[in-house]
Amino acid sequence: MTTTALRAPAPAPPRATPRWWADAGASTAWLSLLVVTALWVGNRGVQDLAGAWPDSVSSLGRLTGLLASDLLLLQVLLMARVPPVERAFGQDRLARWHRWTGFTSFHLMLAHVVLITVGYAGAAGANVVGELWDLVVDYPGMLLATAGTLLLVLVVVTSLRAARRRLRYESWHLLHLYAYLGVGLALPHQLWTGTDFTGSPWSTAYWWTLYAVSAGAVVLYRVGLPAWRNWRHRLVVDRVVAEGPGLTTVYLRGRDLDRLPVRAGQFFQWRFLDGPGWSRAHPYSLSATPHTGVLRITVKDLGDGSSRVGGLRPGTRALVEGPYGRLTGEHYTGGPVVMLACGIGVTPLLALLGELPYPPGQATLVYRARSEADLAFRAELDWLARQRGVRVVYLLGPRAREDSWLPAPAAGRTDAEALHRLAPHIAAAEVYLCGPDAWTAAARDAARAAGVSPDRIHTEQFAW
Repeated sequence: MTTTALRAPAPAPPRATPRWWADAGASTAWLSLLVVTALWVGNRGVQDLAGAWPDSVSSLGRLTGLLASDLLLLQVLLMARVPPVERAFGQDRLARWHRWTGFTSFHLMLAHVVLITVGYAGAAGANVVGELWDLVVDYPGMLLATAGTLLLVLVVVTSLRAARRRLRYESWHLLHLYAYLGVGLALPHQLWTGTDFTGSPWSTAYWWTLYAVSAGAVVLYRVGLPAWRNWRHRLVVDRVVAEGPGLTTVYLRGRDLDRLPVRAGQFFQWRFLDGPGWSRAHPYSLSATPHTGVLRITVKDLGDGSSRVGGLRPGTRALVEGPYGRLTGEHYTGGPVVMLACGIGVTPLLALLGELPYPPGQATLVYRARSEADLAFRAELDWLARQRGVRVVYLLGPRAREDSWLPAPAAGRTDAEALHRLAPHIAAAEVYLCGPDAWTAAARDAARAAGVSPDRIHTEQFAW
């Protein structure tokens, strides 16, 4: 274990993300839904809605189809890893929105299929089942659209919480990639037979632009940018250090690492070219301040890919995607800092303690672990306490209860009272949290109850 990374002078981190980016992104998403609705209105949507019942039902079917398509493409953009979007919102928030837009789009798509079929059947005086068969078989592009719909059904079913709990992340991720194929198969149907797509030059221009932007973002930021960064920086394992039972630190070197646009607190998706299974990416945060000539991650053995990290050999090539995450100090302007870590969640906070320019004695780290043996980086934390006046508080023992962030020995007070006692200046501090989902939620609630405003609470979950 070494404190070299803590002592080494580091160049200035990347520029802070302008706060208005988030507002601009959200406004653009809502504007796209308004544009789609306006295009429907301009193509006699309201007139048809007020007409005979078959026309009214078909018009509603057209509107739900348009909204479903727009949300589906927004869903693709949300997880295309577009750097300005990622930096403005953070990957955990984008993952939640991706999930919400996905389920909403799916339900609107089902409504579209039912309404269009019923409306067309009513206009033709035909049987609904027969009309559905004719639509699938006879209309241009509908067989492809049906295949795309079945793929989207597969993605939605495997995204339900009950299904995700039974799937490994790698299996879920592989199945989830079929969503891209589903979107692609739906395109011919919409552009060949969708009157709202081809009814006017404005409609055609809008939909082609949205499809092109979505496809381009995926190709550029999910494929092109990671390929470029891996070619440029060429990361390899420098050395592997066992920190304790089931805990391994990996140091990596590469080319021009000072030009890698990463901040302390962020994470990468890592792949190590050490044999079968290399294609499975895993999210690991940096556990030391970047821009010191090396990158460092610390991994807890939780099974699957994490168990292989301890066996990595020097010289093993590493591929990364990222950096991702908003658990950073980009908007920190001074004053007290309070960090709450649970278990392996201490790693990004340790990197932040090395980077943030807090005054001496103004930083508090509350580090919770099950036992003394589970504590990591004691030497580095001792160095930070001596050299930068960081106040380190260790809380040991099992959780007091499911909805508490405290260990059992410290459960005599409410969560907020205990937090205020451990960090009396908590209400005026920037608060950083990292740990398991339930623990982090309890710690966030305690911080709010202790008087911390929501915009001063920083956290990031590796959601999927």
